[in-house]
Amino acid sequence: MGLLSTLLGIFGFGIGVPFGILVGFLLFIYSKPKTVKELITRPLYELDDSALQDLLADIPIWVKCPDYERVDWFNKFVTDMWPYLDKAICARIRSMTETMFAEYIGKFQIEAIEFDNLSLGTLPPEIHGLKVCETNEKELVLEPAVRWAGNPNIVLVLKLLSFRITVQLVDLQIFVAPRITLKPLVPTIPCFATVAVSLLEKPDVDFGMSILGGDIMAIPGLYQFVQKTIKRQVASLYLWPQTLEIPILDPATVAVKKPVGILHVKVVRAQKLLKKDILGTSDPYVKLKLTGERLPAKKTTIKKRNLNPEWNEKFKLIVKDPQSQVLQLKVFDWDKVGAHDKLGMQFIPLKLLTPYETKEFNLNLLKHTKVNDPEDTKQRGKIVVELTYAPFREDSMNLDGVQDGYGRKESGLDRPSDSEVFSGAGLLSVMVQGAEDVEGERHNNPYAVVLFRGETKKTKMIKRTRDPLWNEEFQFMLEEPPLNEKIHIEVISKRTGISFRSKECLGNVDINLADVVHNGRINQKYHLINSKNGVIHVEIRWTTV
Repeated sequence: MGLLSTLLGIFGFGIGVPFGILVGFLLFIYSKPKTVKELITRPLYELDDSALQDLLADIPIWVKCPDYERVDWFNKFVTDMWPYLDKAICARIRSMTETMFAEYIGKFQIEAIEFDNLSLGTLPPEIHGLKVCETNEKELVLEPAVRWAGNPNIVLVLKLLSFRITVQLVDLQIFVAPRITLKPLVPTIPCFATVAVSLLEKPDVDFGMSILGGDIMAIPGLYQFVQKTIKRQVASLYLWPQTLEIPILDPATVAVKKPVGILHVKVVRAQKLLKKDILGTSDPYVKLKLTGERLPAKKTTIKKRNLNPEWNEKFKLIVKDPQSQVLQLKVFDWDKVGAHDKLGMQFIPLKLLTPYETKEFNLNLLKHTKVNDPEDTKQRGKIVVELTYAPFREDSMNLDGVQDGYGRKESGLDRPSDSEVFSGAGLLSVMVQGAEDVEGERHNNPYAVVLFRGETKKTKMIKRTRDPLWNEEFQFMLEEPPLNEKIHIEVISKRTGISFRSKECLGNVDINLADVVHNGRINQKYHLINSKNGVIHVEIRWTTV
């Protein structure tokens, strides 16, 4: 029976194979192929509402919003750099989390927490559009639309009571619209000191979490709870106007020192000065200057033929660093012809002063800065001065909000009362930053002129441009707030060569200072009068003592 079944099997195989090949060949030759339907391509305006709604999520933001630009070149750059960025970011995450994990070792029976695997995967994030915002401040504002459908391999191992628990993050998807501010712009590489990041809207985050091989996100209600918790926590920390500030440069290397107070100087008198004239007398005067300042020195009047002059003249100097700045006092003998002879000098460090307290100094005049020079034994007389340092109020200096210790900037400011703001001396600082579209009929070599209370200040001239950038600051010390006053600014072009019509006014503006006194600071662009399209960018501060 077994032999018979074997023979029948061999016979059936021998007949079935040729028969099957013959039937397949006949079907291939005589059967007609089915027609393949071509894909129907339809323009967007022919689609119905439901089809359009399905497509909107996949349309890049630079198509929907013309303010956004395509940045395919940057995405290509990130793609090529992603293997290296992945390792660098993961190394940074490991170093940051080591101290965080160490705090839980020994608590709740936890023996160890460590990454078994940490990789962001092979798929980099993609920027679907980038918008650059223009502001009046010295900053650059970027608003990218970032999407990341990644394949990370992040496995965290938790050793608890001798058990090994693995937590794996899978299928990560993130859509976020941050605002990135590079500020302030400074003349030091990389040309910005801080990166401030805030979120314009709550982020969309989707991911799966596997614990001991099971996806816990499949638990009913847990997925929605985790989503809401993440959005709420991230929004409370970084949703605008809250920001995360990341320092890039050391503030000490890029900070531009701002005025912090006013030094009141009273040059009282000098005694027993040297005789420099032929008739056995001198014509003395005093020059005053603070170290670290480029402003010209202030001068007293000249006392003719007097070796014991009485001046009793008062001056005000702007202080930027009372701990390091020094007041220089130099006494000269005025000569009608030639250089003036130096009678002596002295230095007074401002750190010797107590704020708001007047201190008198009776000092011996020296020949030079070498105070302990044994060769300088000649008596050069004495000088008597009175100094008072009046620092500015902190509430009038801090006009940009308060920053907490974790780098998140909080909004809000406690303003002083009107009676405090609208009384007392102060400093008016005028920063002429630049102009746009200023055009002359004969030449374009613009510079700005600031006129206030009879004083005239000028910026440098920039040749052959319609969009000059000056970034020059001028300061005026006032006894009272300029509530009912205006400051006049003109943009003038000057021909560099010889010409009868060498100057040309490109526009002017009068700025009311009442808003500056009320707010402490304004930073705006003003349209120039008598100019077709010209604008000027000015920042003005009022700081009180």
